[in-house]
Amino acid sequence: MQSLHPHRGSIQEYLQELSDPSRYRPDHCPLCHGRDPLRAHGFYCRTLIDVNYDGTIPVRRYLCLLCKRTVSLLPEFALPYLRFSIQVIGLFLVSRLLDRRTLKEAAAAASQPNMPYQRGQFWVRRFQRQTATLCVALVSLTTVVPATDFLTRALQMLEGIGWIVAHRFLFAELRAHLLGWPRFLVPHGCRINFLPASSSA
Repeated sequence: MQSLHPHRGSIQEYLQELSDPSRYRPDHCPLCHGRDPLRAHGFYCRTLIDVNYDGTIPVRRYLCLLCKRTVSLLPEFALPYLRFSIQVIGLFLVSRLLDRRTLKEAAAAASQPNMPYQRGQFWVRRFQRQTATLCVALVSLTTVVPATDFLTRALQMLEGIGWIVAHRFLFAELRAHLLGWPRFLVPHGCRINFLPASSSA
């Protein structure tokens, strides 16, 4: 399971913080809700592209000794299952959908001048499917913004709240992905499994 590491600094500060023995450690398991602190269980590496960063970052893992499952502490500036940071995606979507710039101009605004056309379209389509849900979910963090459509309203709400703050709330409280979960995942980040139909009546 992925949880959020409550880090509010830069990527470089995050990398330094991981080497600190007094770093944040969850005080209970978010899966079984056991009250014992989790045991450190190494790292895994994932790629991350930010405005001023393109490389890999370590993600701390913890093991619950009660339910024997692991929890990964994803930094708040990263989105599950996407290589690009929240800042890059937010800059692109605001430029493309709110400021009505071309895909090429929006990519440049997000410091990704060589970004493929398909990637921008992928972000736009996923965000457009998510706008009504975002407006409803984020209303507890800010007042409803008058707008002609859900798309504009969601972008204005995210800009007012802050993309990372909104992601922190959506992910921690609702297990909701800022751009919507991939089709093969349910809101808790698990694959959907259907039991076979019973042949007995």
